[in-house]
Amino acid sequence: MSTFVYGLRCQFIVVFLLFTQAAVAQATQGDMARGRVYVDSNMNEQLDAGEKLLSGIRISNGNKIVETDAKGEFEIPISDDCIIFLIKPTGYRTPFSDQRTPEFYYIHKPNGSPASKFEGVKPTGPLPESIDFPLYPQEEPKVFRALMFGDPQPRNQKEIDYIAHDIVEELVGTDAALGVTLGDILFDDLSLFESQGRTIGLLGIPWYNVIGNHDINLDASERRYVNETFEKHYGPSYYSFDYGQVHFLVLDDIDWIVPEDGQPGRPRYQAGLGKEQLEFIRNDLEGVSDEKLVVLLMHIPITQIKDRQELFRLIENRPFCMSISGHTHHHEHRYLKKADGWQGATPHHHVINVTVSGSWWSGNVNEWGIPHATMADGAPNGYSILSFDGSEYRVEYRAAGRSEKYQMNITAPEEVKLSELDEVEIYANIFNGSERTSVVFRVGGMSRWMEMSRTVEKDPGYIQAFERDSKATERLSPRMSAPKASTHLWKAKLPSKLSAGPQLIHVRSTDPNGQTHDGYRVIRVK
Repeated sequence: MSTFVYGLRCQFIVVFLLFTQAAVAQATQGDMARGRVYVDSNMNEQLDAGEKLLSGIRISNGNKIVETDAKGEFEIPISDDCIIFLIKPTGYRTPFSDQRTPEFYYIHKPNGSPASKFEGVKPTGPLPESIDFPLYPQEEPKVFRALMFGDPQPRNQKEIDYIAHDIVEELVGTDAALGVTLGDILFDDLSLFESQGRTIGLLGIPWYNVIGNHDINLDASERRYVNETFEKHYGPSYYSFDYGQVHFLVLDDIDWIVPEDGQPGRPRYQAGLGKEQLEFIRNDLEGVSDEKLVVLLMHIPITQIKDRQELFRLIENRPFCMSISGHTHHHEHRYLKKADGWQGATPHHHVINVTVSGSWWSGNVNEWGIPHATMADGAPNGYSILSFDGSEYRVEYRAAGRSEKYQMNITAPEEVKLSELDEVEIYANIFNGSERTSVVFRVGGMSRWMEMSRTVEKDPGYIQAFERDSKATERLSPRMSAPKASTHLWKAKLPSKLSAGPQLIHVRSTDPNGQTHDGYRVIRVK
């Protein structure tokens, strides 16, 4: 090879390398999203001259988390199927949609969602030069309340109307600072997101949503496409935000399994988080003070998540942490210990929340045409309220359409013979009860309280209702769900010394926070 040719080749290689490096640099630059966070003082959702830029605000792409710099600017990697979102800090709010859902994200899908039965995100086009997030200052006291809706799960507009009349109307004017739907917002018909959202939006408070297994695109060919319709309406399927002294961490534990080519079976879901989401959780918690209470919001209970041990390692050393889910259509308090794989110094409190739809809107209808929807553990449909005071919290149960004093159901015979008193058992279903609840009772004019024993079995009162429902020949709603064991049931035998005539059974429960509830049942002794 001549020196001249060799020299040309070397020059070509150098030019080629320089061109490649420039191309790589340009591609890298193009794969970065940039933006700013500012106080939108004139509330026009545009960054105007003179508006304050905020530093130290956390921004995520669903995996990595960065903070805005001294100029209020951020830079973060982005792909062609990505949602960039802001982690709302304490003392600020984001804009809201007309359904009162927070708008804290930017969806980047240049080509939009793939074709599906239910519409996803329309093409978003080229990445904006700057993705700017507005914030608005607000007071956030350390004492506040949050509404928790488990599984509203309407099949159709008729059942959305049930939600409106059974739940929403009684909550108008609530003093809750925010609300959360813990998944199964719908029952597979994703065209109802708009109607359902507008109905709950009538409450007028910020409303956050967790994705459930009935909120996904069931015709998705890949895991990454299963949330497209949810994303269109609510943005990222996992995210976090602060309110007061509480850090809320919303999880997507609906993993979509598609069989590989040639493998048997249909696509299905399982409870799982995945590596990318676990990395987000890790990065998120690194920026959360140990002094804050962390509340994990999810759909499927934490004990069913396939990679829960990885999650446990991320939260078990935090001094203040609890979690809440839905999915199973019963209400339960679980305290996770070593037998569950939990290695923390104290048990982890997980709540499986009462559902709005109860037992899927089943059972006899009331005078308003709404099914009673009692859940299979004998507890009524409804919702819960999480009351916060700094790092402390309390879970309160609310039965739909009933007084807040309605916290238990007592099952006892209508009539008891004097000779059979000490053979008769009575049951108390304490809807919000747990292994840490104590229950006592007394009868008639007795001053002495007697203990009731906690038992895990099917509620006899619900069994009776189920049997009556099963015999009904004409139906206006689905049949009641088959009875299941209740974890909040207590029983005791009647005292042997009672006089003939009507007698009043008085049951009192005391929860771990020292709050007491009373229930009454009249029996007749002969």
